[in-house]
Amino acid sequence: MKRLFKMTLYAIAALSFVVGASATGQQTVKAEIVAKGERSAAPAFSLADASGKVRHLADFRGKPVVVNLWATDCGGCRAELPAFVKLSQDYKGRGATVIGVSMDIMYEDLKSAAEGWARVTPFAAAHGLTYPILLDDGSVEKAFKVTALPATYVIDGAGRVAATYVGVVDAADLEANLKTVLAER
Repeated sequence: MKRLFKMTLYAIAALSFVVGASATGQQTVKAEIVAKGERSAAPAFSLADASGKVRHLADFRGKPVVVNLWATDCGGCRAELPAFVKLSQDYKGRGATVIGVSMDIMYEDLKSAAEGWARVTPFAAAHGLTYPILLDDGSVEKAFKVTALPATYVIDGAGRVAATYVGVVDAADLEANLKTVLAER
């Protein structure tokens, strides 16, 4: 059942609203920034990183956060990772954070966090993911009502969702939306 669900999610991502193509030829999506007064609160979450340290979304309050939901087996997810690595490096000193949330336990038929980290840790190293990587236990999937992967959320400093991407992000659009949110501070 999980495999059917996984395939459905990846198919939905591939068929999502298409507006461009990345350098890899992967179709990309753009997102409209939500007006400040119309943004909804980002769902709270607390997840452990590979070292076991629990990270809370609320820990980043006061600065914008880009939350990227992905899985190691998702082709679109892999295609967009270089954009998140670059964004993380470029904006680290400017008050914005990128957080990756692996959905592998949920979509890869893994039975434990240990199995998840055994898959995610070498994948993150091989792809140069230097920003915080967390492993979903199902709570983020449920809270964000994930319907497809990859999914990315730009969260403003007040903890509200400013933009939502379902599918491979258009890197330039994501950066423009992040700049908009940074300028609001």
